[in-house]
Amino acid sequence: MTGEPQDVPPRPRGWVSLYAVAFLLLAGAGLAIAASARGLLESTRLLWVSTVLSGLAIVTAIVSVVLPRR
Repeated sequence: MTGEPQDVPPRPRGWVSLYAVAFLLLAGAGLAIAASARGLLESTRLLWVSTVLSGLAIVTAIVSVVLPRR
């Protein structure tokens, strides 16, 4: 017996602040695609901005789950 309690749950993982950043990136992607649609897709620049922001949001959300909390 090591003296440590066996019923203690493991420490929770994840960073809520990174979840918030991922949400803001996703909201920015939504705004970019909405602005692009409002301009009747005159330029693909906003579509690319939306794509990049969406990708960054996905990566940030994954990192927020994988990184252990301090």
